[in-house]
Amino acid sequence: MKPHFKTIENDLKSLKAFIFKRIKIYFSDSDEVVLPDFLELLNSDIYSNFLAHYKLSEDERLVLIMAICNEISPHIFDPFLSKNSLYDVIYTEFGGISGEKTFTPTIQSALFLLCGINNELRLEKLAIFLESATLFKHSILESASETKLLNAPLKLSKSTMHKLLSNSTEDYDVAKDFPAQLLKSEFEWKDLVFSKYTKDHLNELTIWLSHHEELLEDWGMKKTIKKGYKALFYGPPGTGKSLTAALLGKKLNKSVYRIDLSQIISKYIGETEKNLEKVFVLAEEQDWVLFFDEADSLFGKRTQVSSSNDRHANQGTSYLLQRIDECNNMIILASNLKDNFDEAYLRRFQSIIYFALPEKKERLELWKNGFSQKASLSSLDLESISHEYELSGATIMNVIRYASLMAIKRKSSEIFQEDIIKGIRREKFKEGKII
Repeated sequence: MKPHFKTIENDLKSLKAFIFKRIKIYFSDSDEVVLPDFLELLNSDIYSNFLAHYKLSEDERLVLIMAICNEISPHIFDPFLSKNSLYDVIYTEFGGISGEKTFTPTIQSALFLLCGINNELRLEKLAIFLESATLFKHSILESASETKLLNAPLKLSKSTMHKLLSNSTEDYDVAKDFPAQLLKSEFEWKDLVFSKYTKDHLNELTIWLSHHEELLEDWGMKKTIKKGYKALFYGPPGTGKSLTAALLGKKLNKSVYRIDLSQIISKYIGETEKNLEKVFVLAEEQDWVLFFDEADSLFGKRTQVSSSNDRHANQGTSYLLQRIDECNNMIILASNLKDNFDEAYLRRFQSIIYFALPEKKERLELWKNGFSQKASLSSLDLESISHEYELSGATIMNVIRYASLMAIKRKSSEIFQEDIIKGIRREKFKEGKII
């Protein structure tokens, strides 16, 4: 048995004893003050560290173990299935969602254990179940906002369940539950091909991520310089904005999460702020880099208010501007056009980096580096192709993919010039151009 499972088992035993004690007091009409008798956390295990990390109070510890109990030892709640003989139903004070032989604890159940029937105390303890309080703010428990507060079941979030109850040694991708996607790439930082201008500006970002703590703490600049860093990547599609964000994290061993604002707005209309707040809270806890793709869809120039939808859009814009200002993480916004942004945002960026279409020299490097080592390029004139066709890095890779597949289809390693040209025409046709 893993050490933290033993600690959890001790808390389950304490919960079981506490339930019997509380119900006994309830039926005896006593005013006795009763508290859970948790053992002291002595071991530095996952469960103990979890409680310490979030600074959970004894009350919050009780609520957490109730949610854990609901997953692994629901029989401990059987005493709550006692029925009021007068009405032949379980006691309302116990709360819970009861099935034929099951009892699922709710916030009402937790309040009963914490307070008995002391209404004044219940009003005080309600504070720990607010969305802004630790258990829900940090997504330790699943949000209670979908139902009436007291009727909300005590349910572990997927990330908490993974941390405390899973045998897996891999970290849980906490963003699975939110509108964010972990950016990954097989490329390395050295594989990026950019102009000197772009490379110099990108180096500023890596220097900040590597040395900002020294600047703020050792140099005492935290009073005058904000801890967070905001950058704008802009330029034509396919020029490497998303790839650069992914490799920036990879280079500095930080997770980069991509947030597509256009999808959030359409999927979560009316709840944009709520869902993004969860992402910001997690980002600050986990030290993520946040990458907002197609950012001008929400961060762009604010519209004149002619309808409730316009008013909602402007409210969402104002919220995000404020939240980004407050965030202590690196935040990267990406757009095709800088001019799409409200000037109020542009003034807040520490870096604004233009991702241009590659020049001839850079295109040649992309062509040479893009093919497999198995491919034979002896019949290609990459110099002339690089000179004649102005393509983005993403487009070049699409052409390389097409030409390589044609070679494999012929059961050959030779890449033909005619397949390269055909691939370029296919890509241009996608853009509505004919060559």
